[in-house]
Amino acid sequence: MNEEKSLNFIEEIVENDLKSGKYSSIINRFPPEPNGYLHIGHSKAICLNFGLAQKYGGSTNLRFDDTNPVTEDTEYVESIKEDIRWLGFQWSNEFYASDYFDQLFEYAVVLIKKGLAYVDDLSSEEIATLKGTPTEPGKDSPYRNRSIDENLALFNDMKLGKYKDGEKVLRARIDMTHTNMLMRDPIIYRIKHAHHHRTGDKWCIYPMYDFAHGQSDSIEKITHSICTLEFIPHRELYDWLIEKLEIFPSHQYEFARLNMTHTVMSKRKLLQLVNEGHVSGWDDPRMPTISGFRRKGFTPLSIRNFCERIGVAKRENLIDLSLLEFCLREDLNNSAKRAMAVLDPVKLIITNYEDGKVEELKSENGPDETLGHRNIPFCKELWIEKEDFMEEPAKKWFRLAPGAMVRLKSAYIVKCDSFIKNENGDIKEIHCTYFPESKSGQDTSGIQVKGTIHWVSAKHAASAEIRLYDRLFLSENPAAEEGDFKDHINPHSLAIIEKAYIEPSLLKATIDDRYQFLRKGYFCLDKDSSMDKLIFNRTVTLKDTWSKEASK
Repeated sequence: MNEEKSLNFIEEIVENDLKSGKYSSIINRFPPEPNGYLHIGHSKAICLNFGLAQKYGGSTNLRFDDTNPVTEDTEYVESIKEDIRWLGFQWSNEFYASDYFDQLFEYAVVLIKKGLAYVDDLSSEEIATLKGTPTEPGKDSPYRNRSIDENLALFNDMKLGKYKDGEKVLRARIDMTHTNMLMRDPIIYRIKHAHHHRTGDKWCIYPMYDFAHGQSDSIEKITHSICTLEFIPHRELYDWLIEKLEIFPSHQYEFARLNMTHTVMSKRKLLQLVNEGHVSGWDDPRMPTISGFRRKGFTPLSIRNFCERIGVAKRENLIDLSLLEFCLREDLNNSAKRAMAVLDPVKLIITNYEDGKVEELKSENGPDETLGHRNIPFCKELWIEKEDFMEEPAKKWFRLAPGAMVRLKSAYIVKCDSFIKNENGDIKEIHCTYFPESKSGQDTSGIQVKGTIHWVSAKHAASAEIRLYDRLFLSENPAAEEGDFKDHINPHSLAIIEKAYIEPSLLKATIDDRYQFLRKGYFCLDKDSSMDKLIFNRTVTLKDTWSKEASK
């Protein structure tokens, strides 16, 4: 008997609201600000919002919170849409906060007419000084008691562009002694003479997030406005504005954001990494952005499964990156095609194999029969990994060594007879004999070996650049460390192998393919690849090596 999965606290709220008849269906939204690329933390919010709508037959709006023209760009808008689609979701409606600029302006006028908003001439520094502290009440602005008519005239002049940036703001008139600092006459409109990516130069005043957010929710009749925990203090203002404007009562619910080890989640910090050249861009495979994970070879299913595993909680915690990588291995182990690539090559020559002879050996493409088989060329000279040969073998060494035997994957058993070193003392060539009766799938040799190694035909191999990515930060929580978080960047987060050898089937690889390079890890083709130069990114190692290092 299957146990039914327990509901998270937000699902419980939704189910109760539907059962009580409070709502006939749910409408929620995912409201990113288009001022950067989405990161793995956003994936949790995406899976939660879209997942709720799917589970309960509701709908999810994609609403861009584009209220700050200085930092926003259409590039970010398009990247966000691509990321959501890639994760496997589709929004019901596409909206922008800028769609509501006219309505939001009218809402501000309503507040002014009710005596609940006023134009303030104080500078941002002066406003901050008068705000007080959590233990000391704030003080009223000298402009707090302007008449309604004067405020209406001044606010209209702000709209018409008669004042410079920062010269005036519109503030809600609430309570300067309130225990919640956000309720001490918060700024709801500011002047910004900047070109907007959608409205152009129509506006030079823009609503603050706290004013635009709840009202946009209300306009769209959002039933469950789901935010992260840092917005708990904002909920009181969210409710106050809706109540005073007498509009549809959307309600805000908060859950714990995703924090993950060995990275940072702040868009500001991520932008620093990009602008200062610590990474190649927003989609650098070391970045925690969804586009970075996609380029590195992560799958949508692995990220969705990860978000489901960590669940929805009310308390912040730090999730280990290893859990995400576990979810990825779990998916790729079943779905990735198998292939052979030699990253640190040394020549192996089969001395008793016929010169010029080429065999096409059959090998499985993966554990799932639906992935089929492929033919791999085999001939006298092969490339193998240097690490698969040991001149003086250690105990329990089951790979190649003088006099030792090993199976070549999907091919034959070979025995090492001799080797040649170069002038530097490095192994140059390994000479082996093979046993014709030991062919994989047709072995009648009776020879038993414990080791199997991978290889590629030297005559048929293609060359490729291999990029080995690792954690971007050495510290588990770089944002919490003293000093500059960038001091904790891992200097070995990227190692480039300029010339590895790959089996010829990989010449047909596409960006969407995922491969397990036998015994080396999971890899994918990078977007920088060309017909003349293939580049593969390591997505993840076969095993979690970081956990072992941490336990030492």
